Amino acid sequence: MSIRLRALDDASAADGAALAAAWDGFVLAHPQGTFFHLAAWRGVIARAFGHATHYVLAERDGAVVGVLPLARVRTLLFGDSLISAPFCVNGGPLAADAEAFAALVAHAEGVMRQGSVKVLEFRFLHAPPEGWLDPADWPARSDLYVIFRKPISGDDDANLKAIPRKQRAMVRKGIGLGLTSTIDRDAARLHAIYAESVRNLGTPVFARRYFDILMAAFGAAADIVTILDGPDAIASVMNFHFRDEVLPYYGGGVRAARERYGNDFMYWEVMRRAAARGFRLFDFGRSKTGTGAYAFKKNWGFEPAPLAYRFRLAPGAAIPDINPLNPKYRLFIAAWKRLPIPVANLIGPHIVRGLG
Repeated sequence: MSIRLRALDDASAADGAALAAAWDGFVLAHPQGTFFHLAAWRGVIARAFGHATHYVLAERDGAVVGVLPLARVRTLLFGDSLISAPFCVNGGPLAADAEAFAALVAHAEGVMRQGSVKVLEFRFLHAPPEGWLDPADWPARSDLYVIFRKPISGDDDANLKAIPRKQRAMVRKGIGLGLTSTIDRDAARLHAIYAESVRNLGTPVFARRYFDILMAAFGAAADIVTILDGPDAIASVMNFHFRDEVLPYYGGGVRAARERYGNDFMYWEVMRRAAARGFRLFDFGRSKTGTGAYAFKKNWGFEPAPLAYRFRLAPGAAIPDINPLNPKYRLFIAAWKRLPIPVANLIGPHIVRGLG
């Protein structure tokens, strides 16, 4: 049977729910499916950022054999790209076989041509099988992002001992200071802490509304762990759960968190709580090589693995380099760190929607 493509975007409410359920069933059953392939991201991206989405599934004889989570991120500051999937670590066509994969790639390339888009980006966690993408047409850049993933056990003592000695000492200091953790769905408290944290790093903040949309879209698959120093919340992180994985995703701490080892204790608490619930893989997410986040995750004993991002470029286009280590952003970062938080919170969401 030939491949039939169906757009998740154009489905009616009733058909859309059925298609989304079939989509997610395929993702959960596929060994290379990730949290970022889930259908709910389509609504998150459209509602939170207003970007056009092109989510398409492939069917053969009525069965789903592939999915493509794709959206167009177009802003004046950062250009125009099709990304699978923006605001996500992973994505890219996910298919049962080469024929379905080729149909999804051809569809994405068609969207690129029709929209005169310069860059099409597939964010694979696992590189597609050899021969499924021609490297000559789809160059890679593996020197920018890496990902940190590591198994965990159900034994707290074993997990703590697996953390290298110096980092383990930081966790123990947080414990010794009497820090505690709470788990809830309080996006407002998380956003206030996150906004201060990223401002201090010179990075624009997401809108609070985005965090609310994420929590609503993923329901029980999302939670927030917050660290308390007495009555004061000093660090907080939004976590996603997929299969047996926990993925701490958006997190940060106020200035006091550094002195009180709040960030160290926070990720230990995420790990401890997840292990108690039966999760067996800790996904520390991606980081840019050479950054503080990269060094922090290495200190936890996680080994970096390059991410298999592939690009289709229109003639004359180059792989985007939206990177804090890029010299052209240094003055912007330095200036942003000095902004009052209310001003940063007002301007930041308008900028960050282009950083997909």
